[in-house]
Amino acid sequence: MTGRLMLLDTASLYFRAYFGVPDSVKAPDGTPVNAVRGLLDFIDRLVKDHRPDELVACMDADWRPQWRVDLIPSYKAHRVAEEREAGPDEEEVPDTLSPQVPVIEAVLDALGIARVGVAGYEADDVIGTFTGRAKGPVDIVTGDRDLYQLVDDARGVRVLYPLKGVGTLQVTDEAWLREKYGVDGRGYADLALLRGDPSDGLPGVPGIGEKTAAKLLPEFGDLAGIMAAVDDPKARLTPSQRRRLDESRPYVEVAPTVVRVAADVPLPDVEVAVPRAPRDAEALEALGARWGLGGSLQRLLTTLAG
Repeated sequence: MTGRLMLLDTASLYFRAYFGVPDSVKAPDGTPVNAVRGLLDFIDRLVKDHRPDELVACMDADWRPQWRVDLIPSYKAHRVAEEREAGPDEEEVPDTLSPQVPVIEAVLDALGIARVGVAGYEADDVIGTFTGRAKGPVDIVTGDRDLYQLVDDARGVRVLYPLKGVGTLQVTDEAWLREKYGVDGRGYADLALLRGDPSDGLPGVPGIGEKTAAKLLPEFGDLAGIMAAVDDPKARLTPSQRRRLDESRPYVEVAPTVVRVAADVPLPDVEVAVPRAPRDAEALEALGARWGLGGSLQRLLTTLAG
């Protein structure tokens, strides 16, 4: 990977498509295909506007890995729809979205867009590993702020965060992060860990909100520096901050492994170049007809060919 690599947080994008495109968008048999068509429109716009050389649709093979749950049992616990003894728990997903996911996967495969999910890992981890291995610039497209931790100006790694569809993207680089949070990409994971994240079931350190974390991190350098300051009576921490950080040591010790994306996922060997022609034109034509993908699919094919 030496050209501009674009990594899609696919579930994040098809959830946005599902809620952003009316469910009146249906296949000929009446099945909603709003997430499918919305995602194809997103990819069309992204390729058209940003012209990546390489493109990977990163998937959640396991949306709630056991190794993260073992460290912090509350991790994403509120999003479990059904616990399973074997394999990942089932995530709570809208009834009319679940049937669209296999269609999305089949269309991406027929198009020839690399689709990568790895057992035991989330899409974030796949994205983190691809980013670490990339030789050229990387654009990460996600609605998940957790991936701000990968932003790295020196390596040309930025996050394109959709504000409205994907036509309006917040280009997140280190200057933006410093202005907004007072940290760079590397520091964002520590900030998120201290602040906590109810949407992921991460408790954070009580009393250390985003603003306090954004002040402590520049002063003490990183999470390790903050925890060292707890043991230093001369360090400028309020009694309350010192007490709460001290009481949160068990959480602080394990949380970095949970919050930081993995960089060592065993990625399969895949062709990541943006496909100029479909990998399986016959299958793609059948899928387009079966699911009524119409203009969304045709526009993307035209863009890819260009």
